[in-house]
Amino acid sequence: MAVKKRSKVSAEFNMSSLTDIIFLLLIFFMLTSSVVTPNALDLQLPGKKTTPPPPKAKNKVVVIDQDGNYTLNGSPVSIEGIEGQMQQLKRIDGLKAAIVISPSAYASNEKVVAVLDLAYRMEVRAVLTAPQ
Repeated sequence: MAVKKRSKVSAEFNMSSLTDIIFLLLIFFMLTSSVVTPNALDLQLPGKKTTPPPPKAKNKVVVIDQDGNYTLNGSPVSIEGIEGQMQQLKRIDGLKAAIVISPSAYASNEKVVAVLDLAYRMEVRAVLTAPQ
């Protein structure tokens, strides 16, 4: 009586443990992505919306030229001067305070973001026009 030995190796791969790991990773990333909130500027772009009532204060237009110089309603001003004007605008208009930012096409993004950040910190609406 000859006893036959099994010498064949099974070439099957069990996928159940791999699918468990992938499922757990999927759940982990879904939960962590819902907790993370993006830290971005809240921009309100011009568009067709209901027309807000006219502001009480005169409109403030900040122009940024290609050299990085700021101009507020036609007069040269520093970033500190813009901050002071925004404070005054905030006192007069309250929550409806708004400022228009009109950069040059060659203006530094750093200068534009500085004004946008200032408006964000002071809770003043900032409308960014297309570069000229």
